[in-house]
Amino acid sequence: MRQNQRITGMTSGQASFPVARSLFNFSQHGKSGAWLSELLPHHGKIVDDIAIIRTANTEAINHDPAITFIQTGSQQPGRPSMGAWVSYGLGSENQNLPAFVVLIAQSSAINTDQPLFSRLWGNGFLPSRYQGVNFRAAGDPVLYLSDPPGIDKQTRRRMLDGIAALNRMNAEAYGDPEIDARISQYEMAYKMQTSVPELMDLSKEPDSTFELYGPDARKPGTYAANCLLARRLAERGVRFIQLYKRGWDQHNDLPRDLALQCQSVDQPSAALIQDLKQRGLLDDTLVLWGGEFGRTVYCQGKLMDTNYGRDHHPRCFSVWMAGGGIKPGITYGETDDYSYNVVSNPVAVHDIQATVMHCLGVDHKRLTFEYQGRHFRLTDVAGEVVPGLLT
Repeated sequence: MRQNQRITGMTSGQASFPVARSLFNFSQHGKSGAWLSELLPHHGKIVDDIAIIRTANTEAINHDPAITFIQTGSQQPGRPSMGAWVSYGLGSENQNLPAFVVLIAQSSAINTDQPLFSRLWGNGFLPSRYQGVNFRAAGDPVLYLSDPPGIDKQTRRRMLDGIAALNRMNAEAYGDPEIDARISQYEMAYKMQTSVPELMDLSKEPDSTFELYGPDARKPGTYAANCLLARRLAERGVRFIQLYKRGWDQHNDLPRDLALQCQSVDQPSAALIQDLKQRGLLDDTLVLWGGEFGRTVYCQGKLMDTNYGRDHHPRCFSVWMAGGGIKPGITYGETDDYSYNVVSNPVAVHDIQATVMHCLGVDHKRLTFEYQGRHFRLTDVAGEVVPGLLT
């Protein structure tokens, strides 16, 4: 089954690779009959609205290159993130909020070692106006957004006008696009002083909304609260919204920690699809849910009756997509009996990126940016749109 494929240094020294069956039951749901784990009961309500891709695969085998690859199209840091490319290509529909917003939820597992880097939503070599803006859960959602003590709105406006005039003089003298980006970002920060507090104020949401997303939706910074904020951002025309949920690296104690993680994301993820659909937003909102790679069918460490761990597995893993031109109620691709290799319809990371861009109305081969003498794109020199996923 392995066919001499490389594995990580964390399991390469194991004397054997025992297959570890899942301790959790699977059953079919919906008209599509999609198979789901008992850890995701609320997903059973949306299986006919999503496309489950069983054969996602990646070239990277460790977290840093893998998450950099799926975010930027390259395993090496320095390239623009997907959200930055979308902002660069499509611009913004809301002049009072950033085109690209990032929301981060911490781990619900007990083992929490999984770092995140701001470069994952960075602009790379694109102008800095296209980088993602990380909204915080506590204090000011965006740092330095509030006026300091003693500064009123009129004073702030005069100060920004003065700075903008000086920046325009520099822009005319040097022709540096970063100066124009700085001008626009100062203006955006001023507008966000009003728009962001209104966005983050959930007091007008009815109780039925919180019941849909689950009890954690009332707790700022949780994945559930971030899913609700994602819907509110989509309503306001924010172009690209990215939610991160840390804590999926179960090298050991997988049954315990995976159950904790799934419990925290199951209801909110399903609620987001249901909420978008009932508001008429799902048709033109594309949702992509997944991670940077899968986990091995074999056990990492000692295999016990009630406990085991799993290593990184890039050869095949599952993600799902919904809305925005994606065919609903399908399961795409097939793996072998050990879930180790792809048997049919492989979907590489660059294919996922190409399909996302296509659904957004962008030809991934033509959206390029010249940098250091070369025209770069999100999908580098690869990637094909997957017709079987499209309506």
